Amino acid sequence: MVGAVVVRDGVVVGEGYHARYGEAHAEIVALKAASDRTRGSTMYVTLEPCNHFGKTPPCTEAILAARVSRVVIATADPTALAGGGARHLADYGVKVDFGVEEAAALELNAPFFFAATNQARPWITLKLALSSDGKMNDPSGHRRWITNERSREEVQRIRANVDAIAVGIGTVRADDPELTARGAIKPRVPPMRVVFDRNAETPLESKLVLTARTTPTVIFAHHPPVGRMAALHNAGVDVFEAEDLTGALSALRGFEVHHLMVEGGARLAQEFLRRGLVDRLIIFQSPITLGANALSPFDGLSEPLQSGIRDARIIRRAEFADDVMTVYALGEG
Repeated sequence: MVGAVVVRDGVVVGEGYHARYGEAHAEIVALKAASDRTRGSTMYVTLEPCNHFGKTPPCTEAILAARVSRVVIATADPTALAGGGARHLADYGVKVDFGVEEAAALELNAPFFFAATNQARPWITLKLALSSDGKMNDPSGHRRWITNERSREEVQRIRANVDAIAVGIGTVRADDPELTARGAIKPRVPPMRVVFDRNAETPLESKLVLTARTTPTVIFAHHPPVGRMAALHNAGVDVFEAEDLTGALSALRGFEVHHLMVEGGARLAQEFLRRGLVDRLIIFQSPITLGANALSPFDGLSEPLQSGIRDARIIRRAEFADDVMTVYALGEG
């Protein structure tokens, strides 16, 4: 996600952002919006302009052709293919500055920057829907949703921006989820559905299996029975053996999954938190209460770990009617 603004004589003359994969980059959109007012202007951009031919020509050449005199870049492009744009601009006399609003720009594309330096696992977001007393399931079974419709719409927006959505076998049995992005924003590629299912017990009649031929669905199991593997494969599900969670995450990274969203249930959430594998924790908290018999994703975690979660840096907080969404940065420092 990249944005650009062109300023001349203290006035914004053009703005743009990268709307869709394969379409014009933010810099090109902003330059077109500025029209004939680009000469001697300053461009502000959240990511270093690309310097290569990909789906589109190099942004650096368009900036030079527009006679932009200064480019202010929030973050360098860490990839070998697209990087080097700043040096190219400087070689042709454009003044280049780095680091303005760098922290915000890094957060905007955190999975992208993480993937550039980490081949062991994807960037991991854990999403939890909790009651006011910190629980995540209704033991009576009467209440399917803890959060309201507006919160669920926001979850769909988040889903549309990840590469894969994961749950445990317990959630598959309890909720029979679809794990698809069904909001107003349509993903370029449907997120892969992932189930951590040690014995490959995902029901053949589940929605995940019945739709596996149209939406990529992967199960990670530990020495699953041959018959179960065959039945799932015949239904279009990819079943892979993984010794543990670390092995499964490594395999997902090998599948070019850069951003994994983990949605449940409580035991799977505990495992990710206990292993320190969560980069961003998103909690949607509703005003309802579920009582002491309901499960909590924080049950059984050590006090230092729980304290670390409570004290984590807050990235964002927003209200969705009576629900409150809070995004925490875990694993820092």
